[in-house]
Amino acid sequence: MACIGPAHSIRQLPAELYEQLDDHIDALHIAADDPCRRETLIQILHQAQEIFGYLPEEVQRHVASRYSIPHAEVSGVISFYNYFTTTPKGKVQISVCLGTACYVNGADKVLQEFERILNIKSGEVTPDGQFSIESLRCVGACSLAPVVTVNGKVYGRVQPEKVREILEHYLVEIDRKKEPIHAQN
Repeated sequence: MACIGPAHSIRQLPAELYEQLDDHIDALHIAADDPCRRETLIQILHQAQEIFGYLPEEVQRHVASRYSIPHAEVSGVISFYNYFTTTPKGKVQISVCLGTACYVNGADKVLQEFERILNIKSGEVTPDGQFSIESLRCVGACSLAPVVTVNGKVYGRVQPEKVREILEHYLVEIDRKKEPIHAQN
């Protein structure tokens, strides 16, 4: 359900997520005129990304409104730090390193295979929200090139024919989480 927010914009995200974020902001007990308020902005943005999964413009505007600062200031912080993302991510986040060592060892082919199997491009999310793919410049594991990370787990020396096996592991995990847990007699 959409509602009108403090900046008089239509909200597309659930109100209960905004309530969680507001509770976190309120728990800091920082007055609007407190000089430390701006120092907590990054902390609040981390929490917002934890709650929403990403930081779309409507969340940015909400934070700016709550902090009584311009949206451009919030947006500037988000664009400066690589940790923050303004696009949704899947539950299974795949990152393919395209740094020099990985690239010369075939990382581009690995990325193409992930894209082919999942039917999405780098920077996109599958329609069901389960998988997202992105490319990175370096993960610092050049001796394992080409490198793929999946939800932070590092896979080294990945070849295109190994991609399906990696994905199947995570599909099994997703299916296992969907199964109801029954009490054993």
